[in-house]
Amino acid sequence: MIILGLILLVLGFLLKISILWTIGIIVLVIGLVLLLLGSAGRAVGGRRHYW
Repeated sequence: MIILGLILLVLGFLLKISILWTIGIIVLVIGLVLLLLGSAGRAVGGRRHYW
């Protein structure tokens, strides 16, 4: 999700499409939160690790 968020951010910036920029930020934040929860040892979506 983090990579997808970064790709959407870059595409939104280069193509000047604001909705891609917004979706990219949202996906990136969700990916970072899931990464933090997974690395803290909490089960995310029924899995021990998020990757």
